[in-house]
Amino acid sequence: MSVLVNKDSKIIVQGFTGSEGTFHAEQMIEYGTNIVGGVTPGKGGQEHLGKPVFNTVSEAVEKVGADTTIIFVPPAFAADAIMEAADAGIKVIITITEGIPVADMVKANNYIKNKGCRLVGPNCPGVITPEEAKVGIMPGFVFKKGGVGIVSKSGTLTYEASDQVVRQGLGISTAIGIGGDPIIGTTTKEALELLVNDPETTCVVMIGEIGGQLEAEAARWYKESGSDKPVVGFIAGETAPAGRTMGHAGAIVGGSDDTAQAKKRIMSECGIHVVDSPAEIGVKVKEVVS
Repeated sequence: MSVLVNKDSKIIVQGFTGSEGTFHAEQMIEYGTNIVGGVTPGKGGQEHLGKPVFNTVSEAVEKVGADTTIIFVPPAFAADAIMEAADAGIKVIITITEGIPVADMVKANNYIKNKGCRLVGPNCPGVITPEEAKVGIMPGFVFKKGGVGIVSKSGTLTYEASDQVVRQGLGISTAIGIGGDPIIGTTTKEALELLVNDPETTCVVMIGEIGGQLEAEAARWYKESGSDKPVVGFIAGETAPAGRTMGHAGAIVGGSDDTAQAKKRIMSECGIHVVDSPAEIGVKVKEVVS
């Protein structure tokens, strides 16, 4: 029972024939991901990378039964691509595109609310269930199958955490990169909830950063859930100056609760095993699961 994506997911690529879409689709196919086709308006009926190209998402749903999409559409058109996927009945919408205007994302987020789908991203590295499906831009070789779930705002730290967990002789159930934009689909709390409720996940690594309230909300949910599944937490950006955006558009300290220190304190109070450096993640996971 993997989270969000698995070997049976029927995945399409929106922006399939573009350079980004092509490059990453090739890597996903090579990994063994079940890519059933792609969408590029105006290029329907062609073949690309040995897969059919459709003009619309609804056509891909109708012809090949697509239920998951990954979006590599330029920022100006990406919100429309998200809404189109939701309209067509796609269940999991993973959006890699960076730089989507905030106003567009507010509109798209509201639009898809009651469509029965889940948006991951935008500006995220995607989702990987090792040895089953890599739906994103992660380096697949870093991830080995196992019982540790990862939720992270940072792409790089997702790979780092996985590498450390694997070095400890453990593996990953599903890693979810939620993205670092101010408006995202799946929050830290929602991703944590998916992993805590997943019977195959025995421990969760939660990687956050300064700015916003996502980690505090997740930590409070975890405490209230009463779960005995261990969670290891890390917050990036401890040395960032207040009021300045660092790396991610959402990583800006607005108030006293947005700082790394405050988030770490809240997480600790809620029973999360907090580490001070990403270099300690693997060792701490090994410690809490053994």
